[in-house]
Amino acid sequence: MKIKLLIIIFIGFILSGCVGVGSKGLFGTGVSVALDPRTLGTQIDDSIMQKSLSARILAKDKKYFLSVKSKVLDGRIFLTGKVDSPEEKLQITKIAWETKGTRSVRNDVKIKEEFNFKQSAKDILITTQLRTALILNKNIKATNYQIDTYKKKIYVYGIALTTEEKDLVISEAKEILDVENVIASIILVEDLRIQKE
Repeated sequence: MKIKLLIIIFIGFILSGCVGVGSKGLFGTGVSVALDPRTLGTQIDDSIMQKSLSARILAKDKKYFLSVKSKVLDGRIFLTGKVDSPEEKLQITKIAWETKGTRSVRNDVKIKEEFNFKQSAKDILITTQLRTALILNKNIKATNYQIDTYKKKIYVYGIALTTEEKDLVISEAKEILDVENVIASIILVEDLRIQKE
């Protein structure tokens, strides 16, 4: 049993390490306009979304000016940085989703805290178990959800195609062993303010 647990934790570390790599490149290099594959209209839309999102995050709290960075590419929002609590991360995610024209949100904002290996291992195990449950459930589009676990509390962000799917995701999260609470920020597709092409 201990070997299985260690293997799951190890796989969780590997998977969580792979997830952050893709988004870091977006912030590490600038995009040359000459090489940018987006149309001029898309670039302008992204620029407007970027300014709107930055202003709304800053209006929430001025401390986010240095601690949270955002990037908009083709209506997709990428967030990085550090905040003090999971509630702040959830609030920033909601602000991003509520930005007009948003197609997806990738939130790689981290929670500031002393590293605790035992707690982190439990949280990674919970996240991995829920991710697996969502993938295996044919009634859930697992790629539409981002999962974070912090001190045995699961934070689920994403888009549900139906109310039934939203309820199913929350139900799956509550069935994971050792979970103390499930905080869901799941938006229904019909509630999205997506710009019509």
